[in-house]
Amino acid sequence: MTHKIVLLDNTAPAQADRLRTLLPTGFELSHATARGEEHLKASIRDADFAISAQVAVTGDILRAGSRLKLLHKWGVGIDNLDVDAARELNIKVARTTGSNAIPVAEFTIGLMLATLRFQSLAHERLRQGQWTAFNELPGDTFCISGRTIGIVGFGAIGQTVARLLKGFDCTILYNKRDRLASTREKELGVTFAPMPELLASADIVSLHCPLTPATSNLIDAEALSCMKSTSVLINVARGGVVNEDDLALALRNNVIRGAAMDVYSIEPLPGHSKLLGLDNIVLTPHLASATADTFEPTVRRMFDNIARVSRGEPLPPDDQVV
Repeated sequence: MTHKIVLLDNTAPAQADRLRTLLPTGFELSHATARGEEHLKASIRDADFAISAQVAVTGDILRAGSRLKLLHKWGVGIDNLDVDAARELNIKVARTTGSNAIPVAEFTIGLMLATLRFQSLAHERLRQGQWTAFNELPGDTFCISGRTIGIVGFGAIGQTVARLLKGFDCTILYNKRDRLASTREKELGVTFAPMPELLASADIVSLHCPLTPATSNLIDAEALSCMKSTSVLINVARGGVVNEDDLALALRNNVIRGAAMDVYSIEPLPGHSKLLGLDNIVLTPHLASATADTFEPTVRRMFDNIARVSRGEPLPPDDQVV
């Protein structure tokens, strides 16, 4: 018997072929070739297992997959999956917790550097033939070294960012729902801070929290007004954590100095987004977790979880959502 897996994200044929080289025996892989709910319904219809990286998987899509046993997230954040519908339909949900911590953390620090030094703007101007002296940039540039970093959300990714920042001699504040034990705080060299204190103190506010009702629009006009005028905001968490219209207005009016975004409330980012065209923002298209280094280990982990379910075995507790 052959088990069918479908990757619901629109995938290039070469990438799909690379995935097929890692398939366990007895499995075959298909993939979406377009965007849109109707295409996804057709793609999932005869699948036993489905994988989603960034594409939204609604209850209607899941109901079209009458044979579906498991929906697997390629990554960590599950806000793009209708978990309640999966539970109702008795479909297991899993994710690869911690698998992208290092690539996302490194990408975060890259965005910090790019934002503090106007690297993206300078690069784009030079491509257009314009040599920009330091005194022609929109504002002063700063080092990370010695700065106060506020990390919002302090799971595997946030803690990895803190660890990597140790070499920059930063003061690191963090905020999360459940405070760490004091021994762990000491080990990581971090200090817990309530959100108002973190926003007011940090030179860089870096977001690493999941998107939940409690964190939706967490960074809005009021929160931005609490930040230093010289501070920057980094978002590699989820787009809905930041009110993008409020952020665009704050950047335009120099309420904060700059920002970097890798995630957006609507993806792909619409051409009418108010974030486009600003000189003091770095924009990347949800790339933070994508590295060749973590590709094979993450895929093998997903396929192993799928094989477990096909044999009627339990999922690892850290990976199981439903």
